[in-house]
Amino acid sequence: MDSLPIFLVSLCRPKRFVPAVFLLLAGLTCRGLQAQAPWTPVGPDGGDARALTAVPGQPRHLYLGTTNSWVYESTDEGATWHRLSKLDSSDDLVIDHIVVDPINPSLIYVPAWKFDHAAGGLWISHDAGKTWNVVAGLRGQSIRAFAQAPSDPGTLFAGTLEGVYRSTDAGATWTLISPPGSKEIHEVESLAVDPANPQIVYAGTWHLPWKTQDGGKNWENIKQGVIDDSDVFSIIVDPSQSNIVYASACSGIYKSETAGRLFKKIQGIPATARRTRVLRQDPLHREVVYAGTTEGLYKTVDGGKTFRRMTGPDVIVNDVYVDAGNTDHVLLATDRAGVLASNDAASTFEATNHGFSARKVEALLVDPGNSSQVVAGVVNDKTYGGVFVSANGGAQWKHVSEGLDGRDVFALAKAPDGTILAGTNSGIFALDPDAAAWIPKNTITNTIARPTAAIVRGKHVTIEKKVKEAVRELGSRVSALDLSGDVWAAAGSSGLFTSKDKGATWQGGPVMGTGDYISVTARGSVMAAARTNAVVISNDAGLTWWPMGIPTALTRIHRVAFSSDGTLWLGAREGVYFTRDKGKTWMWVHRLPLVDVSDLFYDARQNEVLVSSRASDIVYAINAKTLDWKWRQTGYRLTLVRAAGDRMLAASIDDGVLVEPHGVGSETSQR
Repeated sequence: MDSLPIFLVSLCRPKRFVPAVFLLLAGLTCRGLQAQAPWTPVGPDGGDARALTAVPGQPRHLYLGTTNSWVYESTDEGATWHRLSKLDSSDDLVIDHIVVDPINPSLIYVPAWKFDHAAGGLWISHDAGKTWNVVAGLRGQSIRAFAQAPSDPGTLFAGTLEGVYRSTDAGATWTLISPPGSKEIHEVESLAVDPANPQIVYAGTWHLPWKTQDGGKNWENIKQGVIDDSDVFSIIVDPSQSNIVYASACSGIYKSETAGRLFKKIQGIPATARRTRVLRQDPLHREVVYAGTTEGLYKTVDGGKTFRRMTGPDVIVNDVYVDAGNTDHVLLATDRAGVLASNDAASTFEATNHGFSARKVEALLVDPGNSSQVVAGVVNDKTYGGVFVSANGGAQWKHVSEGLDGRDVFALAKAPDGTILAGTNSGIFALDPDAAAWIPKNTITNTIARPTAAIVRGKHVTIEKKVKEAVRELGSRVSALDLSGDVWAAAGSSGLFTSKDKGATWQGGPVMGTGDYISVTARGSVMAAARTNAVVISNDAGLTWWPMGIPTALTRIHRVAFSSDGTLWLGAREGVYFTRDKGKTWMWVHRLPLVDVSDLFYDARQNEVLVSSRASDIVYAINAKTLDWKWRQTGYRLTLVRAAGDRMLAASIDDGVLVEPHGVGSETSQR
């Protein structure tokens, strides 16, 4: 691989490029990419957890399914977790089911699907989850439901968008047992098998439940008592009384005492919590049933006559695990909050996510004076997200989000006085040193020049008079912050803003007639800011802005940053560019093996520009003086990377904060 030959593009006029391009530097080569030790996810703990299961007869040994293709393992009843393995190279497989064979616990089945399109499959492990093989017969199938026959572990059923499939040889081969091309039995969301007869199968679809009593030769719609067009999320059959069947749907919870011939709607769960994603029966006390809904966990102790909510309404429950050896021990797999554990039969819960991190980190701040002080901003986690702070480089995290009210955090910056600012999806918030809560910093006080009629020397003239606009609040998304100078800068969907009073008030708005600014950087009184298709510059700390010429080849800009010598660096879909003369000429880092640059960051301590892409797991560090570069492979797709003393930290798309291993060198470019 070559390093850093660069193309120079000249501007003969302030805003227009000469099309001629010539080579500036050539002949720099580096060693080819080789596998490096993967970086370590260190949290913040929690995120989206989808499925929980235990090894039969070993209640301390648990597996956890996620939304990013990973399977986690616990050997201490879910107190701590560690990454076990990844199903394949993709990062977006949703694991809603994990089935461990009761006869051979080394045999594990994991079906999966994807959120954004109809894809997925079935993976089988024969070595307790260390390695996986995809099953050819279900390759590409979006598997939403999966069940093993209790009376015959070699018989398995898979519910896909196409219908119901069955295997009678432990998953080696599969046959569609629902009518091919059926307009009714498709989009199968749930499955249950009679405890004594594997020919009797229940299937819940996105519109109603179905049943076969002859292994799929014939199917009957068991909808009597069920509200029409009900998505059936979960079905369970009482293992000791197979005539008792529970079904959960978007319209509520139903119970049948006639093996599905007639269902009765169970009362006691409010309409707002009707999306019951999972039902789980206590393995020892059959009258106890847990219902995991989109607004908390409900529990009945009288076979469904009455239900009581056991958690707050903000808990979205994806799965429920009840320990067969100790039914007071209950675990929940939830959206945003990860795994919640109870030791008192669901009366109280505590998070138990040590070692499990599935956070989407969009902002990362490392204290330049103390690299152990790390702040992470996450998105999509509502009140369980916001900001997390670590005082020891990510070993432990503290949730510091009071005052953010569930806002997503897209930018973090620290002022010299220790104040931290967070740019959110709805304004700017500040955390003062030693404070426990964030306070809004969104007051906009603009002064504008307004034409005013006046009499000057006896003549009627129009003059411009400076007047203050009505005070308003910034309530839109803020994507970038720079607090390095006396004047603070912020970029967001409403434009560019500056503050001379440490965020007490802001001035600004749309620049060049538009908002949607995604990056801003400052070096003294010189500021530069970017939209996806343009860059503007200010020489007076944001009082006035002017368009900057940019290479015509650029189709999407993501980030701008100044290095200490005043060079402006630009990360874009086409790669990395830089200018030393405020845009008159640009140099393109042509041979850098990275495109679609999502983020770049200037590390003053090492005088390096750190470059990353959401489509890659490799970090590049460009020496801002010599233009040599080196690379590190993280093993994870990244949102951004930051320097932390002698190491680096990265924010991943789905796996929280990553730490570079100690003692692992980077691959370095050489002439």
